[in-house]
Amino acid sequence: MKMTQSGGWSLVLVMAAAVPAHANPAKADEDTFLRQSRGVNQPRDMDEWRKGEKRGGLKPYPAAPAGTPNPAGGLPQFGGSGSTSFSGPDLGEPFASFRARMQKQRAAVDRAARGVLESRFDLTCKSDPKITMSKSKPQPLGPTARLPKGMKSWEDYAAQSPDKVRDGDAFPYRPLDHPLHSTAHMVFPNQWTRVHPEHERFDVGMDIPDCFLPEFPPPLYLTTHPELGDVSRGVEITYGNYFPMFNGILTPEQMDGLRVLVTPFQTTWFNVTHHRVTSEPSEGVTCFSCHVNGHANGAIELAPDTRPNYARLRVDTPTMRGNYGFILFSSKRSIRTMDHFAEVEEYFDGDTTLLAAIGGRDLQKSQTNHVGDFNSIIDFPPAPKLDPMNRLVPEKSTQAELRGEKLFFGKGKCGVCHPAETYFQDNTMHDLQVERFYKGRAEGPIKTFALRGIKDTPPYLHDGRLLTLEDTVEFFNIVLQTRLAADEKKDLAAYLRAL
Repeated sequence: MKMTQSGGWSLVLVMAAAVPAHANPAKADEDTFLRQSRGVNQPRDMDEWRKGEKRGGLKPYPAAPAGTPNPAGGLPQFGGSGSTSFSGPDLGEPFASFRARMQKQRAAVDRAARGVLESRFDLTCKSDPKITMSKSKPQPLGPTARLPKGMKSWEDYAAQSPDKVRDGDAFPYRPLDHPLHSTAHMVFPNQWTRVHPEHERFDVGMDIPDCFLPEFPPPLYLTTHPELGDVSRGVEITYGNYFPMFNGILTPEQMDGLRVLVTPFQTTWFNVTHHRVTSEPSEGVTCFSCHVNGHANGAIELAPDTRPNYARLRVDTPTMRGNYGFILFSSKRSIRTMDHFAEVEEYFDGDTTLLAAIGGRDLQKSQTNHVGDFNSIIDFPPAPKLDPMNRLVPEKSTQAELRGEKLFFGKGKCGVCHPAETYFQDNTMHDLQVERFYKGRAEGPIKTFALRGIKDTPPYLHDGRLLTLEDTVEFFNIVLQTRLAADEKKDLAAYLRAL
């Protein structure tokens, strides 16, 4: 169709579509292509459209209204598009009945989520009081993954081909689902809800034990005041104490950025409306509710990077430490500045329709810029064994750590994506093609996370499926097929703890 000079619409294209096929086959093919490229004769109904969707043998996503328990077998068995990109502020039932229904099924939901973990990992907390995080919490030791039946060692398991591992259908490091994927959003660890019961959900709890999470509250280091060490003094930074704590340390601009970071805002499922998962109306959450003291507390959610809601990736809260050295923010998107990241509506899972319906942040550019200004002075924890180029100082390092460094930049292939010069990350994304080892949906490229200060940030990988550094080494030994010996893996884990 086209507009005529008189303002009316011409029916040229509609009439052309009704003309019988040309005698010339080549011309007929050309007309068919043109009609299809314009959407003519294409299905308008979503169900019809999805019939032609290629999913690589994966099942289509099932209907999953909020509160629907996770399907047996996990979400990676599904693929393709969902029913819609949007959520919605209505529950479809009165809040009281929704809450009662969710409370009734919560025990079963929590058991199922813990059951998934226990089927893959030994959740017994193992630690050494001499091996701690930056403050004092013992680091979890592993590996925790359960060696598949029939295997004598992890070395034997890693020696198999990807196809052999996949056919065995026992790869322990498969993607982790959110404990309640249909409702999703933030789930806070027990160590947080004990102090902040206002964030306790009535529908689901955290599946990973506190042993495998960062220390709480974590220390905060600033690039502008290295002489002060931990400026938090072991206290959680909140709206009630941030000003006296930082008055005389921060510039007014940085202070305002910190104020925004500790101010509660309404979010998906944490708000004053009936669209919530707290018994009482909620003031919402702050940035520091997950990124406590500029670091992390182990809270999880689903990444706003992909749609639809039921297909999104579970993500562990990343640290804000060292963001001054990065040019890529968010796990699968190209967000290039810290103030840009502060402008993105993560609080509403990337769904701006919910922002409009429920009400949330209404920040001006100057405010998000101030957030970025404070974010840019959060430093990594001290690493006394590293020199100015982030290489080990031989006189301060153990032989195991020195051997691990050689493996890291050599046989282990870690340094390819984690160069020392840029805080052990390369400001880009990589696709590990982990689906070679399990039956399910591909995960695709995801950003490289920094390894500087890695001892403080368990669990590992974007969804927390690697509970310890030993699990991380085992995972990459399998996925990258580096054929590391048992002693080499121990040396590599020792090196990572020195970063």
